[in-house]
Amino acid sequence: MYWYDHGGGGWGWFAMMLGIVLFWGLIILVGVLLFRAFARPAPRDGGERTGWHLGPASEVPPTPERILAERYARGEIEDEEYERRLAMLRSSRGGGAAAP
Repeated sequence: MYWYDHGGGGWGWFAMMLGIVLFWGLIILVGVLLFRAFARPAPRDGGERTGWHLGPASEVPPTPERILAERYARGEIEDEEYERRLAMLRSSRGGGAAAP
């Protein structure tokens, strides 16, 4: 007689509530993950940026002494040339001693 019982009972209501909570939780999670993926800061290794960048870059340009030290570390210049150029940089700043 009652072939189509549309009541669902207590478990039906529980399943619907759980399904709606999971659905909205999934929608919010996808939104947060998309925001984090596109708002990622620019890479510091000089690589290409893949998403948006919110705000100005906070990188400080390297100093001449740092560039010279990096060239020395890579082996592009010899000991004597490094010391000579470092002394020249320090003396051109004014008042600085030319100690190695």
